[in-house]
Amino acid sequence: MSITNDFEYYCPSSLDETVKLLEQLGEQAALLAGGTDLIVNIKDDLESPSAVIDIKRVSELRGLDIDKDKLFIGAKTTFTDILDSSVIKDNYLLLWESARAVASVGIRNRATLVGNICSAVPCMDSAPALLCYDAIVHTVSKTGKRDIPINDWFIAPRKTARKADELVVGVTVPLPSQKNSGCYIKLGRYGGEDLAQAGLGILIRADLEYRIAFTAVGPIPIRAQKIEELLKGKEIDQDLLKQAKELVAEEISPITDIRSTREYREHICRVMFERGLIVCQQRMNGEIINTVRILGG
Repeated sequence: MSITNDFEYYCPSSLDETVKLLEQLGEQAALLAGGTDLIVNIKDDLESPSAVIDIKRVSELRGLDIDKDKLFIGAKTTFTDILDSSVIKDNYLLLWESARAVASVGIRNRATLVGNICSAVPCMDSAPALLCYDAIVHTVSKTGKRDIPINDWFIAPRKTARKADELVVGVTVPLPSQKNSGCYIKLGRYGGEDLAQAGLGILIRADLEYRIAFTAVGPIPIRAQKIEELLKGKEIDQDLLKQAKELVAEEISPITDIRSTREYREHICRVMFERGLIVCQQRMNGEIINTVRILGG
């Protein structure tokens, strides 16, 4: 399908030029990086911006900056860039596994993590990892800079805290201060390029603090705070695991659609939660466990 609506195309070469364009065009403009969501939406008439600002030439938005206690992911960083980083795989395994779950190789070569969170589709794969790591989203506009906790970023389906004149320059992901273990589990209908029917990220620290986040089972990705509070400071045993699984249905609000029923999503989230928690414990104990596979995930 071709693009049938007209729009003005801009291709700035600097951050300042991009910010000026956003101030001038505001809500009329759409930002283009990888384009894997925007172009599809324009073709399907889901979006009809009167201007498209292509940021691929803005060098300030490129790359990964890895410090001893935090990771900065620039707005033009693709999921393939994340997968190619051995530092991320060694230190942010949950983030690395979520990047590997995104669509196909071809999509991952173009799609950016920042674009993924700006699209704010309820089934995005990157959100659980960023929620578990307490990531910070950085924006800039003519009026200044903002640092927005990822927990405050998602407002509603396809709606974020970004203002129309703001550009997201990147995301900072703090490195947990203690030894930790994590995993990402995705339920799909088949192997290969498919949206998540349900997604779950788990991060466990050595001091027995648990971070758990779901995606695709509610209007926005969310942290499972009741489960986290129940598990905090405790070693996992069968009784505690059973109590935690019973809370899963209280944390999520799945719908029935063409990809799955609400009841199936609730059931499979309990299964994913149990398997994920076990894998995280095994990894924490030094066992080498490959990515958790569940149906098409």
